[in-house]
This record gives sequence, structure tokens and C-alpha cells, in this order.
Amino acid sequence: MSIELLSKFIQENYEIHEWKHATTILHGDFPNEWNDIIQTLTDFRLRKSWITVGGGQKSHIAEWIDDRLIKEKKWEEKAFDTKMLIDNTEYLSPTHKIDCYKNRIALEVEWNNKDPFFDRDLNNFRLLFELRAISVGIIITRTEELQEIFASIGRGQSFGASTTHISKLLPKIQGGGGGGCPILVFGIKKSLYIED
Repeated sequence: MSIELLSKFIQENYEIHEWKHATTILHGDFPNEWNDIIQTLTDFRLRKSWITVGGGQKSHIAEWIDDRLIKEKKWEEKAFDTKMLIDNTEYLSPTHKIDCYKNRIALEVEWNNKDPFFDRDLNNFRLLFELRAISVGIIITRTEELQEIFASIGRGQSFGASTTHISKLLPKIQGGGGGGCPILVFGIKKSLYIED
């Protein structure tokens, strides 16, 4: 990994994994998007109030990251209209909507979903990369060490072992779930937690 391309703050506060030189590609070929991501991750803090509230459609964590990238940095939620044409017969091949997309960079936030959402994201990255619609896929999720915090504030049941966290994601990527797509993963560590 091109660890020197990441600030000390990012290195200390996120568990980072990459495949197929994703960091180098982002830094070299997509500097504006790279800076957007680094600035967003640097400004992010995991607020106690976001964890103690009940579930909903989208977590406060995902909303904060979406707002930062979409509203402030001009990324977009993006659906792709994909289809195959075989002997003049058209076959639809829909993909799942990307949380945040800009200039061939796809970013997904998986905070507390069931772990099959990782399969969906990786399959989406693989297909969109093969179709030359994206160059890099990024997933932001949580590390297992946050379980200590969840348990201490009475939310351990809500953030269980079967929900999305980095140790559920890594074997899926290592097993080839993303195909040839360069992938970068950021796991939120407990050092980002603040009581508010």
C-alpha cells in the first residue's frame, strides 16, 4: 500500500486496506476526488448521539458522509443504465445505485447493514469496472473495536456480529468479490469517537 500518500491522521484513525493499487490510482489520476475523500475522512467524527438513536432508513454516519461529498463536494448518488445487446436483442443488466460517485470513483458507506450488502457493493464495483464506468471502488465501514463502545452505551445488540464491519468485508474482497476493480477500504476506529 502507498501508505505515504495518506496523512498521519488517516493512518492513525482508520484501518486501511487496498487492492490493485487503488491509493496510487486515486492519488495520481484523480487528485481532486482523492482530496475530497481525504478531507471528508479527516473531518469525520463518530458522535455518540448518532449511535444512541434507533435505526432508520439511513444512519447518521452515512448521511454525514453523503452530505459532505454530495452537497459540499459535488459528488452524486448515481444509478447506471446498463444493458447488453446480443444479436439486436437488448437485455437489461441493472446495477445498484452508488452512494457517492464522481468522475469514475464509486464510494459506498456500509455502517450497520446485514453483511450481504458487501456482496452487493463488490459485485457492483466488479461489473461497473468491467464496463469501464468506474476506475476505483471505495468502502467506508466500521472496525470491530467499536463493539466496546457500542456495548458500553447499551447498543451492543444493535451492532452485532452479523452486521457490516471490516472483518466481514475483507474475506469477501480477498476471495475475489470485487473482480479486477481496484478497491480501497477505510474502517472507522474508536479513536474517532466523541461524546456529544
